[in-house]
Amino acid sequence: MNISIISSSPRISSSSLRVAKALARVVQSKGLYSVSLVDFAGYDIPLYNQGVIDRDNLSPFQQHLVNSMSGAGVVILVVPEYNWTMPAELANFIHRMGDKPFLDLFSDKVFAFVGVSSGKGGRQPVVQLTYILGKIISFFELDTLVSSKLFESHFTKDVLDENGNSLGNIAYDTGLEKFVNYTLRTGKRWFSA
Repeated sequence: MNISIISSSPRISSSSLRVAKALARVVQSKGLYSVSLVDFAGYDIPLYNQGVIDRDNLSPFQQHLVNSMSGAGVVILVVPEYNWTMPAELANFIHRMGDKPFLDLFSDKVFAFVGVSSGKGGRQPVVQLTYILGKIISFFELDTLVSSKLFESHFTKDVLDENGNSLGNIAYDTGLEKFVNYTLRTGKRWFSA
């Protein structure tokens, strides 16, 4: 099974990217999965009034995002908390590509969410995202599951280095491992039917 991990922070070398790298490391340690990592630091999806997104003429960032999600059974969105909500770039991505002709990116998938904070926080944006994706799935009648298990990455720079390696916080590492295990089991169950 292919796993797409999307770091949805537009900031270069963000805390979200640390978490995305940590997730990729843990998933790859399982030995059975292919992982694709997308970093929103290269984000260039236009707003509605800035033009169309032509599926046959995508930018390198857009093509990487589409390829990563198209080939994935499980999509893990790593979401930073910006003023109690998700980044504008993530909201714009959902609004622009959570519709035709990009519905295949959201169909036949398991979505899982990780909230990220430099302090204590990160839950609110992933709860909001759960609702938004649920509406897309319902409206377009997609065969897609949004996982109920969330992971909150608190004090991220204190527990992970810039390459996503653990700094030795056992409680954090255990929680991350449990989240990955649950997400992978959910993907297997979803696609075994």
